[in-house]
Amino acid sequence: MNRPWIIGIMGGGDAAAEALDNAYRLGCLVAQHKWCLLNGGRDAGVMAASARGAFENGGLTVGILPGTTLHTASPHITIPIRTGMGMARNCINVLSSDVVVACPGGPGTLSEIALALKSDRPVITMGFSLPALPGLSIGTGRLLSADTPEAVVGLIEKLLQ
Repeated sequence: MNRPWIIGIMGGGDAAAEALDNAYRLGCLVAQHKWCLLNGGRDAGVMAASARGAFENGGLTVGILPGTTLHTASPHITIPIRTGMGMARNCINVLSSDVVVACPGGPGTLSEIALALKSDRPVITMGFSLPALPGLSIGTGRLLSADTPEAVVGLIEKLLQ
């Protein structure tokens, strides 16, 4: 492959301290593996924490912004992409990612999980579990779960082989 693997890190703009710490650590690990981090680009919650972790470790960060300006962008996004699409940008987040990691979040994160699964992208949940979904079970197929950033990276490495 001539391009870096793109790891989408999705999660809430308003998240608990543990989720933010895990997102930051995951961003660090993504950069250390020379993967590209992609997220929603805003300077809030999981997006800001994961981008800061990757950026501070020399990683490439791409932010898919909901609006047409940079005023909400994280300063740790290397390549901001202004879409003017609002929540419809979730499709870009998912389809541009080789692997999607879902951190705790709300309806936007759930929509990204659903879009990823419908698009046959692997999804790893970190720090939370999904309710039972018809036809899907965590740990099989394209839906996996891990409790720590290090465990997430182990799963990503297996998926990318």
